[in-house]
Amino acid sequence: MSSARRSALIWVGLLTAVPASLLLAASWGSSGWLWPWSDHGELNRVVTELRLPRAFAALITGSLLATAGCLMQVLLRNPLADPYVLGLSGGAAAFALAGMMFGLTWLPVPVLAFTGALLTMIVVFVLARGRGPWSTTRVLLTGVVIASGWGALISLMLATGPDASLRSMLYWLMGDLSYTSVSAWWLLPLVLGQALLWLRARSLNVLSGGVLQAALLGESSRARFWEIYLVASLLTGLAVSVAGAIGFVGLIIPHLMRLVVGADHRRLLPAAALFGGTFLVVADTFARTILSPRQLPVGVVTALIGVPLFLLLLNRAVRIRG
Repeated sequence: MSSARRSALIWVGLLTAVPASLLLAASWGSSGWLWPWSDHGELNRVVTELRLPRAFAALITGSLLATAGCLMQVLLRNPLADPYVLGLSGGAAAFALAGMMFGLTWLPVPVLAFTGALLTMIVVFVLARGRGPWSTTRVLLTGVVIASGWGALISLMLATGPDASLRSMLYWLMGDLSYTSVSAWWLLPLVLGQALLWLRARSLNVLSGGVLQAALLGESSRARFWEIYLVASLLTGLAVSVAGAIGFVGLIIPHLMRLVVGADHRRLLPAAALFGGTFLVVADTFARTILSPRQLPVGVVTALIGVPLFLLLLNRAVRIRG
């Protein structure tokens, strides 16, 4: 099969998977299989008012996390980098949870989450910079420590918070889409972010080779790094404000898409956004149906899928190097 035909089939598959996953989410649930937009009024309300809004929230959240994961891995040139590992999700969740607990209703949750993610990223890179040459390993270790600190602070807030809302807060922190509601406006930052990043795809490709290569090719690495900081923080903050802290989407989806479409960010970024959204829609559908009538947090399902999948990818990389 020619490379052009293979590429066309891949993109057709990715574009088809999005509406297919939404149709699956709308049709399958604790009430059984329901054909969307049926003539039955009550069943139609279940689909249009419960299942579809939740599926669209999962689609947007998965796309945001997968795109942020691509950016983190460019920034650190490390396959372990993602918003969850580097503490961005923890910072966003801590600020959003604090706003909920202390009644900061005049501050929207997305603003609080974005502030927490941006502050975390600045703290991580300031503390990790230190003296001497730039070290991505030091950044990664600092991010892991900061993430642990945010986790401890979140545990403290949960321990001292009201018992009545403890269960809902725990579910939200594990990644939960039960009570989410997103409007069409949420697509705006996702589309604008994708457009900006696509225009910067050449710069991202150059930065993937390191700061020295970027300097040799006349690329302003410092300016591009700050752009990546801001966009990754915005995307992570929005994702956390919708569904809480969901792990592994930003970690494994970029790896899978590199195997499928390659490392060129002109193809990698839209592919990761499409497949990340599809993956989270399917994972959330399983989360709310596999133990029906009980529902699992979608973060539990992504972790159960992500851990073995990442280990398989890691083992594959080791065998290739060997």
